[in-house]
Amino acid sequence: MKVKNILFSQPKPAEIEKSPYYNLIKKFNVNCEFEQFIKIEGVGAQEFRLEKIYLQEFGGVILTSRNAIDHFFRMAKDLRYEMPDSMKYFCNSESTAYYLQRYVQYRKRKVFHGEQSVDDLMELILRHKEDNFIIPCSDVNRNELSDKLDLHEISYRKAVVYKTVSKRVDHLDLSNYELIVLFTPSGVKSLFENFPDFQQGETLFGAFGANTVAAMEEANIRIDIQAPTPKTPSMTMAIEDFILKMK
Repeated sequence: MKVKNILFSQPKPAEIEKSPYYNLIKKFNVNCEFEQFIKIEGVGAQEFRLEKIYLQEFGGVILTSRNAIDHFFRMAKDLRYEMPDSMKYFCNSESTAYYLQRYVQYRKRKVFHGEQSVDDLMELILRHKEDNFIIPCSDVNRNELSDKLDLHEISYRKAVVYKTVSKRVDHLDLSNYELIVLFTPSGVKSLFENFPDFQQGETLFGAFGANTVAAMEEANIRIDIQAPTPKTPSMTMAIEDFILKMK
């Protein structure tokens, strides 16, 4: 099947000409469309209080995304809790750590970051294993980090500060696309909530990340393109490789 129209289940880049998608468009003359399948909703302070989580009990916060940062500090503000200077911040990547500067003064002795992998992050946490940690997260979160923390008997508490919910996208005609790319398990859920009678047929599907792959396999979706892999660390590279092989 020749790929001419691709639907990416994420927002359109602000500057498409500077994105990897533009190279895909120019090189293969494909039409790339973008539609976010999910949306983020913050948890209210009243609902949060029902979980009996008290921010003053924690000496460290583990941050794995910008959404986690935004909603953690929003919640702290709603609860009228002023973050102490002694709080330690453990971020999963350097970019997450830099984003944290929107809310706290960046001090090397208080802000620690890994290099994307859970093992990197755990190495930092283990140096401060005497602390009690809070993990701001969504209602849909991965368990790999929790498994590692449990293994090392680290004291922590997950705090749901935002929810990932399906966005209405049933205005789309999925038959217009030869390739549909999904990036999260929540995106897979949204696909079937919007199109309960969807049948894949010859439509190609791309999956980004192991959790998305697992969700698509559970939903009996045939996966034609996967990323990241050692050869194709990005989805655009994986699509380019697929198109070249189809020629």
